[in-house]
Amino acid sequence: MTRVRMIVAAALLVSTLLVACGGESITVYSGRNEALIGPILERFTEDTGIEVSVKYGSTSELAATLLEEGDRTPADVFIAQDAGALGGIEGAGLFGRLDQAVLARVPAQYQSADGNWVALSGRARVVVYNTDRLTPEDLPASILDFTDPRWRGRIGWAPTNGSFQAFVTALRVASGDEAAREWLLGVKANNAVEYANNTSVVEAVAAGEVEVGFVNHYYLYSFLRERGDGFTARNYFTAPGDIGTLVNVAGVGRLAASDQQEQANRLIDYLLSEGAQRYFAEETVEYPVIASVPAAADLPPLSTIQPPAIDLAALADLEGTLKLLRETGVLP
Repeated sequence: MTRVRMIVAAALLVSTLLVACGGESITVYSGRNEALIGPILERFTEDTGIEVSVKYGSTSELAATLLEEGDRTPADVFIAQDAGALGGIEGAGLFGRLDQAVLARVPAQYQSADGNWVALSGRARVVVYNTDRLTPEDLPASILDFTDPRWRGRIGWAPTNGSFQAFVTALRVASGDEAAREWLLGVKANNAVEYANNTSVVEAVAAGEVEVGFVNHYYLYSFLRERGDGFTARNYFTAPGDIGTLVNVAGVGRLAASDQQEQANRLIDYLLSEGAQRYFAEETVEYPVIASVPAAADLPPLSTIQPPAIDLAALADLEGTLKLLRETGVLP
């Protein structure tokens, strides 16, 4: 067989294999960490035959990339770790409306009013505390009370983290920019120790480097699985309605410019299936967003913690939050 015939035969074989396997693929931009979302994307490929190419990065960086790429983006689906970024992409007109059957599975407060994005899981903000140093009775009812000088040198936070920045945006929405500025300056004046991310904050609290930290609820559970009940940190939920117990969502939208609309829809449908929602409830210990799947047994129900009534779509002004964080010196 000549070299040309060999090349043609190989190409035909590859083409035949692709057809046999479906040959379908989609590109996902994911602001969620690979450890959290990767396993369920792999299951999707196993169950459907649709290959998923994932570009991982911070939610804010990927949102900026999408805004720059516009209709030229190679992305078919955007998975974000907070509603603000989804709102920003929606505001730029880059999302297409999702199927009504998908939207109907999720409560209205956890999706876009125009049906352009939908939540995949819920994450509550909490105060993680050192159990050797503190009890829940030692902790204030409101996150706003951590500006009290008695907390000087005892607080850890992660200002560069997207979920922290989303919380500050929610504080701006709920109480105004000046109240948010005063809180940031007050906590900064208490010599809050900066960490790179939520995981580092939880670890520092357990080690006694600091006594409390501001994080998402689910980070604690990976430590408890690895180190057992003797791990010296636990979550504290501030009072019902307090901004400190904000429930934000990880969510997903389909890019309007995608030429893989059917495959993108199948992925979003899959992520809101009972199997995928059980994965979020049991493996990542987040709040599922469909009624037929309960939260993990050791998580307090959302009805108990009564998170503040914040329109998640109003969290899109990340730029305003970053500006405030720089003005207060919390970010350089």
